[in-house]
Amino acid sequence: PKPTRDPDGPGTSALHPRAPRPPPPPGGGHDSHAPHLRLPPPLPLRPPPRPEAQPYPPPPPLPPPRLLPAPRLLPPRPPLPNRLLRLLHRLLRHGGRHQQQPAPRRLRLPALRPRRARARPPRGIRALLARLEGELEQLEKGVEPAWEKLVHPLERIVDRLDVVWNVVDHLKAVKDSADLRAAVEDVQPEKVKFYLRLGQSKPIYEAFNAIRNSSDWDSLSDARKRVVEGQIKDAVLGGVALEDEQREKFNQIQQELEKLSEKFSENVLDATKKFEKLITDKKEIDGLPASALGLAAQTAVSKGHENASAENGPWMITLDAPSFMAVMQHAKNRALREEVYRAYLTRASSGDLDNTDIISQILKLRLEKAKLLGYKNFAEVSMARKMATVDRVQELLEKIRAASWDHAVQDMEDLKAFVKDSGSAEANDLAHWDLNFWSERLRESKYDIDEEGLRPYFALPKVMDGLFSLANKLFGITVEAADGLAPVWNSDVKFYCVKDSSNSPVAYFYFDPYSRPSEKRGGAWMNVVFSRSSVLARHGSSVRLPVAHMVCNQMPPVGDKPSLMTFREVETVFHEFGHALQHMLTRQDEAFVAGISGIEWDAVELPSQFMENWCYHKNTLLSIAKHYETGEPLPEEIYAKLVAAKNFRAGTFSLRQIRFASVDMELHTTYDPSGPVSVYDVDRRVAEKTQVLAPLPEDRFLCGFSHIFAGLPRFD
Repeated sequence: PKPTRDPDGPGTSALHPRAPRPPPPPGGGHDSHAPHLRLPPPLPLRPPPRPEAQPYPPPPPLPPPRLLPAPRLLPPRPPLPNRLLRLLHRLLRHGGRHQQQPAPRRLRLPALRPRRARARPPRGIRALLARLEGELEQLEKGVEPAWEKLVHPLERIVDRLDVVWNVVDHLKAVKDSADLRAAVEDVQPEKVKFYLRLGQSKPIYEAFNAIRNSSDWDSLSDARKRVVEGQIKDAVLGGVALEDEQREKFNQIQQELEKLSEKFSENVLDATKKFEKLITDKKEIDGLPASALGLAAQTAVSKGHENASAENGPWMITLDAPSFMAVMQHAKNRALREEVYRAYLTRASSGDLDNTDIISQILKLRLEKAKLLGYKNFAEVSMARKMATVDRVQELLEKIRAASWDHAVQDMEDLKAFVKDSGSAEANDLAHWDLNFWSERLRESKYDIDEEGLRPYFALPKVMDGLFSLANKLFGITVEAADGLAPVWNSDVKFYCVKDSSNSPVAYFYFDPYSRPSEKRGGAWMNVVFSRSSVLARHGSSVRLPVAHMVCNQMPPVGDKPSLMTFREVETVFHEFGHALQHMLTRQDEAFVAGISGIEWDAVELPSQFMENWCYHKNTLLSIAKHYETGEPLPEEIYAKLVAAKNFRAGTFSLRQIRFASVDMELHTTYDPSGPVSVYDVDRRVAEKTQVLAPLPEDRFLCGFSHIFAGLPRFD
């Protein structure tokens, strides 16, 4: 589902910061002319595969930068928790005082003793909050309905906390650890309290209303009108009109939602990395391609099996997307497919990691929050800052479901016939763990396409070169490697500078491409580090430049080979870069509506889908697809087959997406979380209308549906 709506609030603004954190917030950043910038590592945005929560994965050019050196099958280097904790501790202690430094020559990581991050309270955030509270009080005392005296100081207040906390959010998504969780948990309630205090400021709310009702309203730019209207609406949705007991209750709900969402996310990550299956007999993984065998051996090495090799094993299977997908699509061992599938489908649904009660509590609190705000249900709260209405969404979902159903039924009939013709006994009782395996065989047979055989044509460095070349042709920009200018959280992370036709920097972005199941959440997303802003420009510069980051979870380099991508992974990179371009190429200087900030969630996927389409553009794809060893271009007949296969099993795929959206809507409209019906009953009822093959009784995909329960605003 793209994008997923914010589970804890309807929109982003200074007056309505959400409990987890605002979606694309205006952050701190840099400009293009000053000599030095300290960029904190970036943060995540929200909503897919790209999602870790999806249970059935669907069936002038730059000189090539050396993007990602290929590791050997050796014991991995020690992780970097101390370095990250030093960074986090510095940010928490110093309250983001460096976030407005300008464009970098060199970004330094300060040296701090990491043990103190856990042993001491994070004094820096508290010191920052105290300073911001003082500034907010001063603003409220002298507030005037004038842009420079209202929006400018407000933007500075919001930015300083957003930048620091966004770093924390990001590290939790890509470099999770017990120490980091403890540090966040310690200070999180105070952060939420300040955001609520800011969002419920009546003097600021009244000042925005005064601007809206003034005689100067018509003379404001469209951007400024959008800022004002957004701030007013978000203030109302953030509880500004509530008094006394109602406000206190609302704030308690926000605090609890923050904790529950964090716990949900942590449980999913912990449950995902908990499953490990070591295989010593190669017959058990017959059918896995060489890339998957190499990854499984590399994973085994990282778990202490130092002599593991792709040829002789042992091999470690996990629930991380590259490993999981390889088993489901290629393993001939049906029992292995079933075991891995059931483990994935029931993640975070039992024991200490069970999310069932957390889901119920979240739904109860959201409904209570909606009632406090005068809405019938939480879906109405969420849709208040989107383009559509609840009724229109439900109407569209049913329209697409009805149009897709017959095609999905035919997809299943075709698949059963193919399995039967193949002589497999599985044709008599086709199960969920068989669908991806046989769908892949059918696709290979029907279109003569071997997904794994295409990997050598899609080496990540070459794909990125082609993507940057396309951006140059479309938008006149140049993307250059800028490694060393900013701190990174992993040695595989790359940092880039985006320049315009005059060779002036206009933006920067990070790229974190590889799966790291022990510490990194699944999925792929783009998020904001800094928004473009004239208010936050450094002295001597007219604007602070935007900074973004892209995060993927594709297969890392194996042995001496670069990361070799599937065509689907190529589409994913193009998709996320589309989100990043919308943020980075903005010319809007009002940070609250610059780039991707303030975009309605039901409109935000347009640029990303637009960029995906270029993967099917002949000249673009053929310029990218070159064999990493021989340089041989992808044959044109294979390109034609890729285009022909674009809509393979489209009915099934559409229904899958409709299931996600429909269960989301039903849980947040008609479902009574205090009633006798369970969330699993709701999901099963939806699944029976959106899946040709009936769901399993033990289906617990909701326990891993991070898009609607984890409180991770991001663009996927």
